Amino acid sequence: MTPARATGIAVLSQGRAAVFEEPIGPAGIRVRERPRSEPVPGAVAVAIRAASINHLDLWMAHGAQRITSPRVIAADGAGVVEASQDQAWRPGDEVVIYPVVCCWECEWCRRGENVRCARFGVIGEHSDGTACELFHVDARNLFRKPQALSWTEAAAFPLTFLTAWRMLTSRARLKGGEKVLVVGAGGGVAVAAIRIAQHLGAHVYATSRSEAKRKRALEIGAEAAFDSADFSKPLREASGGGVDVVIESVGPATLNESMRSVVQSGRVVICGSTSGVKAEIAMPRLFWGQLDMLGSTMGNASEFEAVLEAIDKGLRPIVDRVYPLDDVQAALTRLDSAEQFGKVVLSVS
Repeated sequence: MTPARATGIAVLSQGRAAVFEEPIGPAGIRVRERPRSEPVPGAVAVAIRAASINHLDLWMAHGAQRITSPRVIAADGAGVVEASQDQAWRPGDEVVIYPVVCCWECEWCRRGENVRCARFGVIGEHSDGTACELFHVDARNLFRKPQALSWTEAAAFPLTFLTAWRMLTSRARLKGGEKVLVVGAGGGVAVAAIRIAQHLGAHVYATSRSEAKRKRALEIGAEAAFDSADFSKPLREASGGGVDVVIESVGPATLNESMRSVVQSGRVVICGSTSGVKAEIAMPRLFWGQLDMLGSTMGNASEFEAVLEAIDKGLRPIVDRVYPLDDVQAALTRLDSAEQFGKVVLSVS
């Protein structure tokens, strides 16, 4: 079992679990049985009801992440407290997991800036993950499950909604009435960004290579949707001159079009780069346009709480498809095919 790099409390995945064993694609993730134990002081054992997968898990399966096997996958999970060594939680409590690994004790963590912790990481990457029957985690990573959500919905929102929330609020400083373009609709963060931007009172536009996904984007609140190739001109026409904010996770394939899509002093917020790790941009567009290019990763515990408050007010994730834990390879293949719209979820128990 692999301990978290970030805390003195080991993050452990126990019972039946989906384990990354070799970098050969989805076939390299296999369900294995892991020994069970009691939680240590400060930790809580959660019986996972549902977990969801992200592109991070797919990249791990393909060997794109520098992860030493074995490693249990998945950052997102929701379940019922089975045993607790912290007075804040009791057996039977229904919880959702804040998917960040951090030390909780450094100056940054004490100030609420978890993402600036020197030991910041992601559950399922820098520790074992939630795709298991029993998950031991620091009690401070637990929050009460929103009563309005099913187990699959509760497992579908944490990483993607937290990421999109920080991008739109803390980084882009989005205001009601502003215009937002979400690039690459269909992926978890992109779908979350459409939902959140609409929830915050923005006018939302989207792009996708898929006609079916463009249609779905319109169904969940986008005012217009465009093909991912050469979208800046029709976007500017539809939006009356451009958008205030672009939510970008595709990278080199779309970045220059994203920069063409914003108004002067617009903000391009980047959380990923699925089309490659190096991009060449037109520098004059950056400085003549007075543009802000902002990086963003995950979010703080306080931002996770803000997402939960928004869920209580009606914000909802979108579940693409649910697979039993034993069919984790099929779930990853679904993600690998890029056919999903929203989150692919594993039903654990």
